[in-house]
Amino acid sequence: MIVAELKEIDEIRKMIDRYSSILVVGCDSCVAECAAGGARETQLLAAALKLSYLKDGQKRVISEACLDRQCVDDFIDGIAEQVPEHEVILSLGCGAGVQALARVYTDKPIIPALNTLFIGETQMRGVWIENCLGCGQCKLGYFGAVCPVARCSKKLMNGPCGGSKGGRCEVDPEIPCGWDLIIRRLEAIGELDRLGEYVPPVNWSTSHSGGPRRVIREDQKP
Repeated sequence: MIVAELKEIDEIRKMIDRYSSILVVGCDSCVAECAAGGARETQLLAAALKLSYLKDGQKRVISEACLDRQCVDDFIDGIAEQVPEHEVILSLGCGAGVQALARVYTDKPIIPALNTLFIGETQMRGVWIENCLGCGQCKLGYFGAVCPVARCSKKLMNGPCGGSKGGRCEVDPEIPCGWDLIIRRLEAIGELDRLGEYVPPVNWSTSHSGGPRRVIREDQKP
């Protein structure tokens, strides 16, 4: 799933202050799962913006809607009747959703209310971890469905480094060693021989660094 977080109200205000009527559109898919852009968050942002403008003595027409998915045309049509009544669409979708809305509603400014962070996995309620970089060169079949590009802080493709200890990463002991996870997984499914196969090198022009990123929302954790 795509993980995102809400921008600060001040940043959003800077982008939408020029408009008098605003349609706040949520996405009840990935960003709803990470508590950033679903129906509840859409309502909260619309209310926060109304209050912010009211405190400044300014009038704005602020409406809200929520689509099942902002990145699919069939769902985007769901706001077709509301769009002409507003000057701008404020999207609580990921970057793909923002751009999909712009492609469909070509005569309207589309403003992002979220920062799109990464493709992640729900580790527990309120915690999302980056397990895929979307590198376009997926090699999970060689590594027991554990990605060395995302899960190993050093992006090693040929085995663990000499610094990992007790299954923990040398770069950040708070996270598990990606290669420890790979080896344990291959052992569990009886395919440790996979490590003897040649894996073509990765094109590092699209690389990230520093190991898997993680988002924690304390207000969402049990």
